[in-house]
Amino acid sequence: MIQAIIVDDEQHCTDRLRYLADTYCAGEINIAGTADTIESAFELINKVKPQVVFLDIQVHQQTGFDLLKRYPVIPFQVVFTTAFEQYAIKAFKFSAVDYLLKPIDPDEFKHTVERLKDKLDKEDQSAKVDLLFQNLKLLVQPSPKITVPTVIGLEFIKVDDIIRCRSDVNYTTIFTRDKKELVVAKTLKEFEGLLSGYNFFRIHNSHLVNLAYIKSYHKGKGGYIQLEDKTELEVSTRRKDEFLLKMAGIK
Repeated sequence: MIQAIIVDDEQHCTDRLRYLADTYCAGEINIAGTADTIESAFELINKVKPQVVFLDIQVHQQTGFDLLKRYPVIPFQVVFTTAFEQYAIKAFKFSAVDYLLKPIDPDEFKHTVERLKDKLDKEDQSAKVDLLFQNLKLLVQPSPKITVPTVIGLEFIKVDDIIRCRSDVNYTTIFTRDKKELVVAKTLKEFEGLLSGYNFFRIHNSHLVNLAYIKSYHKGKGGYIQLEDKTELEVSTRRKDEFLLKMAGIK
């Protein structure tokens, strides 16, 4: 049975998680304790040594990240519980961390517990949380940036500087305005989810482009575009109509 604790400063949220665990996942997960401050959470974790922590993003005047920063290596799985929407949810998905959106849906809770049972080896938890923390901070700036993991560490890229992203199976190559090419171990679909709200459009299975860098469109079955760096890219037939509407400012 999974041993878990809840860190949340709202009693009704704690009660909701307990109810879901007892009603929908009885025998699979045990809520071994709760905490409503970061300090009491730290003490509870040291005492209980849980496998999973359901962690609210905002806990009084602190955040869940204030708790996680205390661990050089996070010794448990983290499931963030949050009322954040829009940009924040994209950051959660891109960073591949588990999260539950309040009010928590029973089916989503059950699916999360199932995923936890499959990955309690704690793989890459610290790296995923660090990536999430960076993206949550950077995506709300006046000139938003994204953080991407590379072979040498983390790279911080202005969204406006990205010209296009190309799919390479389970990797993506990012092409920037200063002619950098960064290979990232994430799929193009993940980048599409993160960047779609920032004037990016997937013109083909293999390419996500920044619409601001399109110089011209040439007609054809699907047609093709030319970017400002003179790159020419095919537009898939099934995406053509949506692409033209997007460029016309209709969608």
